[in-house]
Amino acid sequence: MPETRWLDSEEFAAWYAFLTAYHRLEKLIEEQLKSDAGVTHPQYEIMVALSAAPERQLRMTELARLVVVSKSALTYQIGQLEKSGMVRRTDCPDDERGVLAVLTEQGLHCLRRLAPGHVDVVRKYLIDTLTRDELASLTSAMGKANRAMGALG
Repeated sequence: MPETRWLDSEEFAAWYAFLTAYHRLEKLIEEQLKSDAGVTHPQYEIMVALSAAPERQLRMTELARLVVVSKSALTYQIGQLEKSGMVRRTDCPDDERGVLAVLTEQGLHCLRRLAPGHVDVVRKYLIDTLTRDELASLTSAMGKANRAMGALG
């Protein structure tokens, strides 16, 4: 078994800064979405993905991949969105085993109402706190991390 490469102080500082910023921003986003419309951040991300898809619909497997959740977690979130009328499920016309998630008109209206507040939170607590060079560095660094994780999954 290979020896564990523990984080040095600089590596730990970077990891801890990322982790705490992520959790704090996630909490602020969740509070804004719950307050404005009673939806969770995962539900919002599902609606965003569906709104960008052709005919506002995606196969459940593709949607799970896009929003980076398990199929069971997606099924739960879609069920919650269905109860509130934001999303509906329908059979996939070209695959009898496939299921499509479809963003409803009500869901699209909700998303349009929520988006400005969501952007305000992201901008206030992340985007506007960074310079253009820092944004480019963040994009580059997270791109490398995503590519490394994509190779694993």
